Amino acid sequence: MSEQHPNLSLLQRLDLRNLASCADLFAEDFVWHFFNANLPDVQGDYVGVAGLQSFFNKLGAASAGTFSVEPVSITPFGDELVVTCVRDTMALGGTSIEVDAVVVWRIVGGRLAEAWDIPAINTARPQTS
Repeated sequence: MSEQHPNLSLLQRLDLRNLASCADLFAEDFVWHFFNANLPDVQGDYVGVAGLQSFFNKLGAASAGTFSVEPVSITPFGDELVVTCVRDTMALGGTSIEVDAVVVWRIVGGRLAEAWDIPAINTARPQTS
């Protein structure tokens, strides 16, 4: 049995519902990049744990509190990058949708240093579950 990559262990400790409880996982200058032209009020860069919390607050407001993330896969690449594939569900404009997305995490010195959240906005579909 092989040992789990330390960066996977780090991400498994991340609690998106309570970022304050896992603030020690983040570099002080952590940056979250969100790309989605369909959500111009949310798209952009967010700095620090407070910035990431602001991102989730904005996304929660845009989706009337329906935003949810279902992890699909997680793969480390070397000692710095981890790619997570997720399925996001939410209601936007009265329509419940599913969107596939990838988040590329950059981990430096045992801390989350940067992340790029890239949803597949051109293939969003009605929610099935």
